[in-house]
Amino acid sequence: MLFTIIIVLVVALVIIAVIVNAVQQHKERLASLKRAEFSKLRTLLEDTEDILLNAANVPITKGIVQMLLKRIVVTLKAMLELEPNSKELKKRIGETEARLNDSAAGEMTVEGLTMPDNDKQIISMIQGIKKLRTILRAEHARGNIDTQTVVQEDRRLEMLQLRINVESQIKRGNQARAGNMLGSARQCYEKALTTMSNCAHADDYITNRKSEVMTILEDIATELKEGNLRDRQKKAEQENNDLDVLFAPKRKW
Repeated sequence: MLFTIIIVLVVALVIIAVIVNAVQQHKERLASLKRAEFSKLRTLLEDTEDILLNAANVPITKGIVQMLLKRIVVTLKAMLELEPNSKELKKRIGETEARLNDSAAGEMTVEGLTMPDNDKQIISMIQGIKKLRTILRAEHARGNIDTQTVVQEDRRLEMLQLRINVESQIKRGNQARAGNMLGSARQCYEKALTTMSNCAHADDYITNRKSEVMTILEDIATELKEGNLRDRQKKAEQENNDLDVLFAPKRKW
């Protein structure tokens, strides 16, 4: 009888150990999933905040600012569900909602664009615009922004991206031309012209810039022709001088 009781107790302990182990593994799996989800949300939050911080370099409208602030609030609340005791998250939610409700938020436009001084900053601006367009479509898919606004904002961002590309090429062309590197300058201007020609939504900026670039290319073509003519004349003069020296009467010493 005692032996049977001992066997039963051992079996019970084994079963309890198995159950405890299973529960522990389940908790660890949930904790791992929670950490992964929290990390994903934090990355989403940081990307959105970076876009807002970059607004000084990439002009964005009041509507886009509102969309990004809403995205931040939603992300923070999702993070708070995973970490309900976080005072920092609660504070950040309150601060972001206050910004969201601030009707005095300024509106920026494409006309406020200032071109950076180096290529690294230009690349950063273009990457920021691409991220913003991706966020715009994602928020539209979630129903957080209406279709008309998406179309208008995406078109504006597309033109902004094009403008940055064009201005950077023209700037390089100007620098090359100032350094008398006409071949390199022509390539830069031609790239800018191709970019504008491929744009399906021409506006006053495109029209005016195309005219300016075409005029510059005509001037460069004239300068290259004149330069080639001077080179040919110089070469001919050098050949004539060589011939004069070759056939000149030899002097007797």
